[in-house]
Order: sequence, then structure tokens, then C-alpha cells
Amino acid sequence: MIGGSKTAHSIVEPTPLAKRVSGVIIVIYALITMVPLAWIFATGFKTPSDSISYPPKILFEPSLEGYVNLFTTRTRQTPEYMATLPPPTTWYDELVRSRKMVIAGPSKFGERFTNSIIIGFGSTFLSVFLGTLAAYGFSRFKVPLKDDLLFFILSTRMMPPIAVAIPIFLMYRNLGLSDTHLGMILLYTAVNISLAVWLLKGFMDEIPREYEEAAMIDGYTRLQAFRKVVLPQAMTGIASTAIFCLIFAWNEYAFALLLTSGTAQTAPPFIPTIIGEGGLDWPAVAAGATIFLIPVLVFTILLRKHLLRGITFGAVRK
Repeated sequence: MIGGSKTAHSIVEPTPLAKRVSGVIIVIYALITMVPLAWIFATGFKTPSDSISYPPKILFEPSLEGYVNLFTTRTRQTPEYMATLPPPTTWYDELVRSRKMVIAGPSKFGERFTNSIIIGFGSTFLSVFLGTLAAYGFSRFKVPLKDDLLFFILSTRMMPPIAVAIPIFLMYRNLGLSDTHLGMILLYTAVNISLAVWLLKGFMDEIPREYEEAAMIDGYTRLQAFRKVVLPQAMTGIASTAIFCLIFAWNEYAFALLLTSGTAQTAPPFIPTIIGEGGLDWPAVAAGATIFLIPVLVFTILLRKHLLRGITFGAVRK
């Protein structure tokens, strides 16, 4: 503007005021979403009495009793029996004896946590593997009734678990897959594969076909071109899909509650059953939830760059 005091600015670039307001909103939103996680983490270091106190205690003396109760099974004993015991040899044994109890053995949390790792990561790998192959086929080849097949695959994701829980329970009982790692891995794979196919097909469509054609002209087979050309470029989509598949398999509750009871039971149905004196042992429950969050949190952090790129992949076309 000639002779004016106003300066030109981009209609795309936000103004400084808009940036500051957006930053404040994002910080407030982040703090609000982190409050429940922080509360769960803090509850894991409270005593049972502090965890149910009213009004809730924000300042408290930290205790590891919740973690001790999570990993051990305790029994209450008479004062006479307690007097006959030798002095405690560990800090956690001393902590348990201060409650007039003794440690009877380890709890089942370690086994349930291991089951979650085996089933969660196993089904995620299988879902992504099969989903990648199916997505590549839908993206590169002329499949009869492609749109109908894709819609049918997606429709399997629309059913609530409770709608098919009873038929799956009866089928698994007849096949001997109830309460087995294989049965849960196959079930979670069947549920996740629809998500994997739809997400990965979008990524495959964005990879130019010319790359594969050039590789095959150089003497590569279709499989070699897929493995050496397509897969490296699709790693962003594969990593993003793996995160979403793992989150579902890791947190799934309904199928795990109905189809498992011991051998293959995962942590989600086990954590709410932790019983202490007079009811639920809330510090132990909070400690279990905190530990349960760690694998998914670490997995997401390791793949966070791929996740951010994967969400915006194909949003801007040249």
C-alpha cells in the first residue's frame, strides 16, 4: 500500500496474536488431558487410606505399598504368629509386616502383563503384515468388486464386540482356542486387519507406480520391487498403522474378559480385580495402570515421527 502505514501479510500465515492464542489453548488442553494420568500416577504412591480420603489428598507422604501389593499376594496373621517370625530381610517384607500381614508369594500381575505383551504385539505384527499385503493388492491390481470388498472389510469394524462375543465364545470352545494366546492373537488380528487395510491402502496409493515399473525394468521381480522399493517408502504408513492396531489390542477388555480366565488373560480384565482390605486396593490398581501404560507409551514415542508424518501424508498434493 503506497503511502500507508499498513504492512502486507500472508493470508495463510497466522498473525502473532493468533499464534499466541493457539499456543495458550494447546497448553491448557494438554494440561487438562494430563490431569487424569498424573492423578493415576500419584495414586500409585499413596497408602490405601490416603487413596480414598475425602477431600482427596494432593500432598501426601509417598509410599510404595501399592506396588508391593500389586506384585505380591499377602495374608493376614495373628499377633502370636507374627511374633514367631524372624526379622524382615527386605524393605517390602517390612512394609507388609507393618500391616500385620506376610507375603504368601508373587501375584499374577507379571503373568498377565506378559500375556498382554505377547498378544498385543503378536496381533499387531500379524495385522500389519497381512494388511500391508492386502493393501498393496487392492492398490496395484484390478480386483473384481474392489469397492464392495473394501466396504465389506470395513464393515467388520462397525460391529460392537458384544454383538459377536457369544458366537465367538462358542466357536472358540469347540476349536479349543479359549484361553489361549493363539486364539486371542487371531481374534485381535481379525478385528484390526480392516483398519490396517484401509489405512495402508491410502499410503500405497500415494506411492507412484513408476518406481516399481522402473525397478522391474531393471530386472527386479514384482516381489523384489515390493520389498526393496515400496516397503521403504511405506514405512511411515506401516508405523502409524502399527500404533493404532497396538492401542486397540493393548486396551481391549470385552473379548479378553469373556474368552480368557487364566492362561491367556491379559492385564485389562485382571487389574480391576485387585482386592485389598475392605474392597479394591486403589494404590495397587493405579500402580498396575501406570505400568500398563509404559509399553504403548514407549512404542508411540519411538515411532512418533512416523506417526506425525503418517497422519499428514498425502494431505498436500503437488
